[in-house]
Amino acid sequence: MEAYGAPKAISSFVIPTGYSFNLDGSTLYQSIAAIFIAQLYGIEMSISQQVILVVTLMITSKGIAGVPGVSFVVLLATLGSVGIPVEGLAFIAGVDRIMDMARTALNVVGNALAVLVISKWEKQYDYEKAAAYEASLK
Repeated sequence: MEAYGAPKAISSFVIPTGYSFNLDGSTLYQSIAAIFIAQLYGIEMSISQQVILVVTLMITSKGIAGVPGVSFVVLLATLGSVGIPVEGLAFIAGVDRIMDMARTALNVVGNALAVLVISKWEKQYDYEKAAAYEASLK
């Protein structure tokens, strides 16, 4: 991120923090998977139930950053707590490993974007360095 214009002080703080608290991909995947399983079983979820589900998943997904495949376990625990049949996980078990790679990619992109946004908010983003880096890629 330093090569793209973000100062080292910001990137060295935001990226490690993001791996614990900015798990966009994990939360998004788990929310979609839970709603998919609910629809698969014909369970109607109101907007308030969906919001509760997403908030629960946001909280429970905070400890899954460094462990591959643990998102499946977190989803298992969360489904049981919101009344969705846990047997539905069998329908997504086959693609979970592939989706794990996509979740990781989205988490990394989210953390990189957070570094750039905070650098710009703090007015420490180096536009010239970013332009030089982009030019070197062409």
